[in-house]
Amino acid sequence: MLSKNQAIDTIINYLSNYLHGKTKALRLSLITFFSKGHLLIEDLPGLGKTTLAIAIAKSFGLQLGRIQCTSDLLPSDITGLSIYNKALGTFEFHKGPIFNNIVLVDEINRATPKTQSALLEVMGEKQVTIEGKTYKMNKPFFVIATQNPIEQFGTFPLPESQLDRFTMKISIGYGSRLDEMQILKSGSKREELYHLEPILNKDDILVIQQEIQDKVYLSEKVLNYILDIVEATRNNKFCIGGISTRGILAISSTAKAKAYFSGRDFVIPEDIKELAEYTIPHRIIFKEELDTLTKKEIVLSLIEKISVPV
Repeated sequence: MLSKNQAIDTIINYLSNYLHGKTKALRLSLITFFSKGHLLIEDLPGLGKTTLAIAIAKSFGLQLGRIQCTSDLLPSDITGLSIYNKALGTFEFHKGPIFNNIVLVDEINRATPKTQSALLEVMGEKQVTIEGKTYKMNKPFFVIATQNPIEQFGTFPLPESQLDRFTMKISIGYGSRLDEMQILKSGSKREELYHLEPILNKDDILVIQQEIQDKVYLSEKVLNYILDIVEATRNNKFCIGGISTRGILAISSTAKAKAYFSGRDFVIPEDIKELAEYTIPHRIIFKEELDTLTKKEIVLSLIEKISVPV
């Protein structure tokens, strides 16, 4: 019987066979998932975003829903709607794709702001209110959203309130020449993913998520280190608005998950520093429009100036 840490390593190693050269993105995705967060992937089409979502869902035996965002997508296309049943003479609620364990929201910035807002409550509260009735999401619940960083025609930038609900923002990137040679030789393995035997089940996942939350220790020194970073973003000459309270919780929860993945029951400053470029830049409102790389450089240079507790 595998220990929980061994099971996570097994999943990463096993799925790396299907996601050539995407081990880092896979690990970051799993850290986000086990910290009970949501993931935004900003990258070009065709680099494995959908395959990543399928791989995570199938390795855990979870239900996967997919939403392809377009400008004419309606909020009810995400959440569901009530349809009149003539035979019964009543309205019946038909659940939308959001009622799955893992939901892939493809090209989220192609949906209108009204439709994007349908995800605000469900991502923040793990519930959705429709026609005055509240429905709880399945547990675990994980949103993976994607957006294209280049194409602007027909897109609607995500508002700050929406971005702040994503625990991490990552990119998958191109594979190495060797990895892409392997893909050329073996072809796409996406179809094989649908037949994977789950390595962990739903109960295992919920136990691990709770252990990360309750049993991984954050010392007073590390807590103050997080707050030093937060205050630095709020008082930086390049920023209008710094990290929110929701952002503080995201930094601590992902650091705990990373510590757990590393076989520790306590967080060290390096856990926070290594994840900073994925957990912080998208939460900050900068004084002028900057590209993703510049935002990361500003955040990382800011963190380097903060004393690391010993």
